[in-house]
Amino acid sequence: MVDCWVVPGASRSETKGVHGDSLRIRVSAPPEGGRANREVCRLLEEATGARAELLSGSTSRRKQILLRDADIGRVEERLSVE
Repeated sequence: MVDCWVVPGASRSETKGVHGDSLRIRVSAPPEGGRANREVCRLLEEATGARAELLSGSTSRRKQILLRDADIGRVEERLSVE
């Protein structure tokens, strides 16, 4: 499970460091109709090769995303922040 802090409506979609104890993710999609949530899941799937599922936070910036069928080593490597 990945705790995320999401900033919708950004100029581009990317992981951008940390926010407290959460992975900070910027997405270009607006927070309307679940578009930003879908973009967060798509971005994490692309980065890790795992299936991403929103567990909580559908209307909040703080979200919990479950990565299914994930190789934990690959996830840590791909989502590590300096």
